[in-house]
Amino acid sequence: MRIIILLLILFCVPSHAFAVDERNAVGINEWKVPWDGGRPRDPYVAPDGSVWFVGQQNNYLARFDPPTGEFTRHQLKDSAGPHNLIVGADGIVWYAGNRKGYIGRFDHETRKIERIQMPDARAGDPHTLVFDADEKHIWFTVQWGNFVGRLRLSDRAVDLIPVLIADARPYGIIVAPNGIPWVALLGTNNLASIDPATLGLRLHPLPYEDAAPRRLVATSGGQIYYVDYSRGYLGHLDPDNGTVREWAAPSGASSGPYAMAVDRLDRVWFVETGETPNHLIGFSTRTKTYFSITQIPSGAGSVRHMIFDENSRAIWFGTDYSTIGRAAVFTSGR
Repeated sequence: MRIIILLLILFCVPSHAFAVDERNAVGINEWKVPWDGGRPRDPYVAPDGSVWFVGQQNNYLARFDPPTGEFTRHQLKDSAGPHNLIVGADGIVWYAGNRKGYIGRFDHETRKIERIQMPDARAGDPHTLVFDADEKHIWFTVQWGNFVGRLRLSDRAVDLIPVLIADARPYGIIVAPNGIPWVALLGTNNLASIDPATLGLRLHPLPYEDAAPRRLVATSGGQIYYVDYSRGYLGHLDPDNGTVREWAAPSGASSGPYAMAVDRLDRVWFVETGETPNHLIGFSTRTKTYFSITQIPSGAGSVRHMIFDENSRAIWFGTDYSTIGRAAVFTSGR
């Protein structure tokens, strides 16, 4: 009976019981994007230190230079609805043409675009892109088409892996340190992993039927953390034994945890988008406790995706309030 009570305390603590020290807030800078609206999102730090991002609603790719504060834009004339981008070690920008069923390759030196169309018309909405470790492939999700995909960069071949659950909504995607891609299936209570050799997809059920995993990250040791958008939880899946543990987000069931990142100390960060202003939350995977909460100065509206950049020692994000943000999660004395 004592064990049962302890478990209930562990998994069912109400949000107000968390002693998150707000003095551990991190410094956040935001820069206003100089074009109206557009939903600037999914920034990625290029090798030269510039920050690239997409304007999802206004159909552009953009570059931000942090030292000067200068923004430049490349308009996509095909109304591609770019959803996400990543930048290779060679400086080439790859983006998801979410409304036009392709992955785009943009060379900002020549301003040329190459479009790699999906081989199946049902895969009409490439969503989130991620490189594998040696940048030989891009793995990606197709949310409404219900696929996970792999683009081989050497010959532009595309493999599509169907998710055999109706309306699974493959959403966030990462490649773990061991090379295994992991996917959050937003329309289900499952995560999925993929064998890159066979392209076999394996489901990893979460214990609550009403779960909605949206984004996920992997620690340096390959442990998987995810956010449950519908229930307001941070979760941990141990891929070695399948066990799942969860922690209620500090703001509770309506917190809408969404964007995620993991830093070089394996601390997990996520944004509560159900709160106004949005909150950036820090979680220690060592102590299994929340240690930081920071209000995003602009309010944010929603932070949908973010990354940790080792060189700037910061997390970068875009907001629905038309800003690009930098959260200094490593500062002197921290």
